[in-house]
Amino acid sequence: MFDILNFLVAAGAEEHSLTHIVMKLVFQIAVIMVLAKLAGEVMERFLKQPSVLGELLIGIIISPFLLGPYIQIPGVGPLFPIEGHGYVPVSSELYSVAQIAVILLLFIAGLETDLKLFLRYAFPAFVVGIGGVVFSFAFGQVTTVWMGHAEGYMAPAALFMGAIMTATSVGITARILSEMKKLNTPEGITILGAAVVDDVLGLIVLSLVIVIAEAQLHGGGISWGHLGLVSLKAMGYWVALLAVWIFLAKPVAWLLRKFKSEGAWAVLILAICLFFAALSEVFGLAMIVGAYAVGLAFSQTDVAEELTERLSGFYQAFVPVFFVVTGMMVNVFAFKEVLVFGIIITALAIISKVLGCGLPAMTVGFNLMGGSRVGVGMLPRGEVALIIASMGLARGIITQEIYGVAILMTLVTTLMAPLFLVPLFKSERAGTWRRKKEA
Repeated sequence: MFDILNFLVAAGAEEHSLTHIVMKLVFQIAVIMVLAKLAGEVMERFLKQPSVLGELLIGIIISPFLLGPYIQIPGVGPLFPIEGHGYVPVSSELYSVAQIAVILLLFIAGLETDLKLFLRYAFPAFVVGIGGVVFSFAFGQVTTVWMGHAEGYMAPAALFMGAIMTATSVGITARILSEMKKLNTPEGITILGAAVVDDVLGLIVLSLVIVIAEAQLHGGGISWGHLGLVSLKAMGYWVALLAVWIFLAKPVAWLLRKFKSEGAWAVLILAICLFFAALSEVFGLAMIVGAYAVGLAFSQTDVAEELTERLSGFYQAFVPVFFVVTGMMVNVFAFKEVLVFGIIITALAIISKVLGCGLPAMTVGFNLMGGSRVGVGMLPRGEVALIIASMGLARGIITQEIYGVAILMTLVTTLMAPLFLVPLFKSERAGTWRRKKEA
């Protein structure tokens, strides 16, 4: 009898705890949605800047490192204390909602992209992506050694700083291009394509750096064969995913349209997106890479426009949550101990993308204006750099000081991108040497 009573009490306590977690999450999302829209309105109406900038800034303000712990609701407690696991300072539940939102963002960005134009600019995107990765990795690695924060170029800290520098936050640029109706311009297509290349190459670099760093930390040897397999698996998956869905998208869309239940076909396509986004993570790539590939494949179908409209409400409600949570992950106090190193790394982070991507763009058909748009569009590091840096911190590969430098670099590049990208795209000047309108 007592065993049964104890079980019921324990079950009741567990249910209460779960209910409390869900209730708190709902409060968090509600507050974030309100503040995101207010901040976005202020940015757009009074400062003439994209709403995403307001969402990032309000996220920094209400982060667990600033005002978050002081925002309280009776019976719930602090809404945004430091409570995450590992590298994420927010709750796992809130972080998960933000990740689903960015998957949706990149899926819709893919749907709004002209596939033929994307394939046409695939080579320029690859050239731009390679340039950004090579310049960024070299600058980060070399500077870390020269500033005395690593013993050599193959030291774990130097390798990891190089990997952090390669990151590109495609979500922020995709949001700006979408709001400005510039996704299907030569520059817009190249930026998104290059950002995907950056994600693929950057994550391959990250995988290789982790293998090398952990081998060195534990006194083991480096298996170059294993490093090659990691690279081939990630790259092969990306190419195969895009190729297969370009072939399957039209017949699958036609088949799903046969469903008679209201909205069933749209939900099933979204489910396909979520499934292959998750599968991308299994193959060592970011989920957003898979989401963009599926969206890009379905952009060639006759359901793309209607699907975008059906998902619009969900997009408007939840995508701002992602950008606020991205801001909440920034600890503005973490970089105060290494300010000089942080300033130098931040300056090089800007140069490495603006020049490292902009100059290669000018060798594949873009003029100075187009190269500038591409370079600045590749500038924001966003959540990708934070995640890479936090993985290094959690594994003991980088110190708190280097982590603080990564945060400073991420903060500045993420906030700079909208400020400079919008005026560049508002200019009527053509971005390619050929004046003929291509999009």
